[in-house]
Amino acid sequence: MMAAVAGAAASTVASSVSASAEEAKAVDAKTGRLNQSVCKWCFPKMSLEELAVEAAAMGMVGIDLLDPPDFPTLKKHGLVCTMVQSHPLGNGLCDSQFHDMCIEKINAAVEATSAEGWKNVIVFSGNARGIDRETGMKNCVDALAKVIPAAEKAGVTLQMELLNSKVNHPDYMCDNSKWGIELVKRVGSDNFKLLYDIYHMQIMEGDIIRTIQENHQYFGHYHTAGNPGRHELDDSQELLYPPIAKAIAETGFDGYFAHEFLPVRDPIAGLRDAVSQCIV
Repeated sequence: MMAAVAGAAASTVASSVSASAEEAKAVDAKTGRLNQSVCKWCFPKMSLEELAVEAAAMGMVGIDLLDPPDFPTLKKHGLVCTMVQSHPLGNGLCDSQFHDMCIEKINAAVEATSAEGWKNVIVFSGNARGIDRETGMKNCVDALAKVIPAAEKAGVTLQMELLNSKVNHPDYMCDNSKWGIELVKRVGSDNFKLLYDIYHMQIMEGDIIRTIQENHQYFGHYHTAGNPGRHELDDSQELLYPPIAKAIAETGFDGYFAHEFLPVRDPIAGLRDAVSQCIV
């Protein structure tokens, strides 16, 4: 009797593992129109190696927001770094006191990204520190003018992230799409665009799909997360991602669409669900 119970239990476990493997296999981001990736910093309990294995199994193309020492791990699993880091978030281009540091770090990131044949380097406006928005924009244009030629030559796009200043990043200057789009227009290069973070812009201005449809030419990269809370893309939050993903795909977007949520349940199950929702 005990042997029978043990055998039944073992069979149940084996079936569960098999079902889990089949479920993982069934989620293949490559069957959709968006090039999906994920941000490593959101999964602190997992090593980069572990996340790379999972990302590759789900058909993702890469992992976001990494540095050159991380590149060999990505390449081992056939992945790319979909966004390479550069200078600090708070000390950015809108404040000229940080220009020398930012320019040095951006140029180094462009060189490292180009060496791999990859596409994107992140940049930030930084915090205002009392600088008015027009002066901050002029400072950004001045700094970008010194790095854009190298980016253009290398075939790398600098992407300034739109972040909310209401909840997560008080005093951040590039906190709305109107200001960011005007900056892109003034810079006037195909190698400078905005990283449109859906979570952050839902907090600041909402109207996500219409904004994307009307301004997609200025957006070179996307980040996801639920709101409120920046958690999984589930029914606890106000953003519905399948139609958002569809709207982005229908613009003809061929860049990267990266998941940047903070999981509160099983992280891989949450990631798998996010990928599945955005296969459009």
